[in-house]
Amino acid sequence: MRFVVNNVPVELAEAAADLTLLQYLRSQQHLMGTKEGCASGDCGACTVLVGRKGVDVMAYSTVNACICPLGSLQDCHIVTVEGLAAAPQEMHPVQTAMVECHGSQCGFCTAGFVVSLAGLQLAGGADLAEADIAVQRAAVIDAISGNLCRCTGYRPIIDAGLSALKKPAQVASFVQNWVPYAPLAGIDGEPARAYGRNLSDGVSDYWQPHTEAALQHLLVEYPQARLVAGGTDLMLEVTQQYKSLPQLIDLNRIDSLCAIHISDDEVVLGAAANYSTIEKALANLSPEFVALLARLGSRQIRNRGTLGGNICNASPIADAPPYLLVMDAELEIVDSSGNARRELLTNFYRDYKKTTLGVGEYLARIRIARAQLAQPLKLFKITKRYEDDISAVMGAFCWGGQTSNEFKIAFGGMAAIPKRASMTEQFLSNTEWCVAGDVDEEILAQACDLLHSEFSPLSDVRASAAYRMAMACNLLKKACYEFAAEASGKALETRLFSHA
Repeated sequence: MRFVVNNVPVELAEAAADLTLLQYLRSQQHLMGTKEGCASGDCGACTVLVGRKGVDVMAYSTVNACICPLGSLQDCHIVTVEGLAAAPQEMHPVQTAMVECHGSQCGFCTAGFVVSLAGLQLAGGADLAEADIAVQRAAVIDAISGNLCRCTGYRPIIDAGLSALKKPAQVASFVQNWVPYAPLAGIDGEPARAYGRNLSDGVSDYWQPHTEAALQHLLVEYPQARLVAGGTDLMLEVTQQYKSLPQLIDLNRIDSLCAIHISDDEVVLGAAANYSTIEKALANLSPEFVALLARLGSRQIRNRGTLGGNICNASPIADAPPYLLVMDAELEIVDSSGNARRELLTNFYRDYKKTTLGVGEYLARIRIARAQLAQPLKLFKITKRYEDDISAVMGAFCWGGQTSNEFKIAFGGMAAIPKRASMTEQFLSNTEWCVAGDVDEEILAQACDLLHSEFSPLSDVRASAAYRMAMACNLLKKACYEFAAEASGKALETRLFSHA
């Protein structure tokens, strides 16, 4: 594979398939400014910029190097903190602002903050530089939401970010004669194998097909290979569990799996489309889901993580599935022969970490009807920390309004799988729980009794079973009161629910 690190073109023919960008930068490039803090994408000390060739310019985004597989960066420009400045012995505008605003103390996290703010400078451009201070502050906070500091607090860092936005954005120029796209030998001339290595117990290969046909071929040839798109969850097996992933097939260069199509009838989301791309596409169609994504993970995570990965990981506490369940989302699943089938997400999960995916099958696309997106929706996520934390309970509620009265409810964190509350849904859909904006509290109490019969949550480090059950009931009540108030135009009264 070929790529550029700061200003140096690199060609790499041999490496372990599960080599992370952070391991490569520190052990082979000896760039020590990129730190390992958590090795799980939580602290941001390893943040780097990754540039991909756009129509006219390189488009840069921040990523967590600790969980980013190196093989995914074919034809990319990787910029570390050492390479931000336009010339040696100079400082980048963000670095200057951090000094002027006293934004660093012990310094361990500083490089990650600098890179995140430099990425904001590039992405925001002139529009953000001239925006209202409240807009700028929100953008700065979003940019550093995945960077943790234990020393300074965040005020001087935010001040530095605001100051840097007033300065011209820059990124170190890379070698001008470098060709960003270099085809790799593969199947029928298709770029595919990035690199590999002979190991004592077999061969390690990293594949990067560019079409679904090539992917299907690889699934036949390498049935044991793991699929990777963003790697934000899969790579934790390497960094946290110390497992070896000898064969990886990368999906993020298959255009048909990354594409998003919006028609009058439906929205079709490629399974390998990352969250940041989905945010832009659904900003007006599903603002509630876009707001939830801001809490799903940091900007670094959203630049890499994919909706397909969140679904197929089959975690009971994944944030996206409850939303997709109440949207009646349909999955398009394809096998290694190119045959496709469709299945409602409701039927996809079988048990804890088990789905209906068979050998040689992959999730290609997620389909949502536009009519579903138009219905009133409430999404509530309960966590110990507001941002960048795993759910204790995730609740999704969709109501067809007083015309149809169809109620849909789904929870994460309440069972071994993300699950619809079918009995409670049916009960509320067939009762007049809301009349002229007034909620019948007795009916809500009966609905909560049904929830108790449908779910038996577990106790773990995030929450007790009793707490989870209480939260599920209170989130249902909260959704009902908000739906009723919005439908009637009445102001929502402040209420204290029991067990809150």
